[in-house]
Amino acid sequence: MNSATHLIPGIRAFRPFLPAKEFEISLRFYQAIGFDTYPLGDTLSELSLGTHAFLLQGYYVREWAENTMMHVLVNDAQAWWQHLDSLDLAHRFGVPPPAAPRVEPWGLTVAYVIDPSGVLWHFAEVTKQP
Repeated sequence: MNSATHLIPGIRAFRPFLPAKEFEISLRFYQAIGFDTYPLGDTLSELSLGTHAFLLQGYYVREWAENTMMHVLVNDAQAWWQHLDSLDLAHRFGVPPPAAPRVEPWGLTVAYVIDPSGVLWHFAEVTKQP
């Protein structure tokens, strides 16, 4: 048995910190996608989609940012990709266009988007079997 078992009911959230090379641009990027934002300081905000959240901070190290990935398990990766693609993120924020969903060797169907700091987001669903 895990020695932390008695602590687990006390956990309210896991909220990773993500980097922002240019905080205001990253904040607008995530707001465009649909995240709600809650300022916590001049260069720190909680961003959430429903009950799921992360903390965006005005701190940036290229190697860290470009090696950070966020995995979002969704019901419909195609719908997420259509939403992301419709936002013209590449033109508005200078990021690569979102990548259309594809079945990955590990069994998930994944659409990809990269934020203005280089963080790679996976919008993934369990691949539907024919």
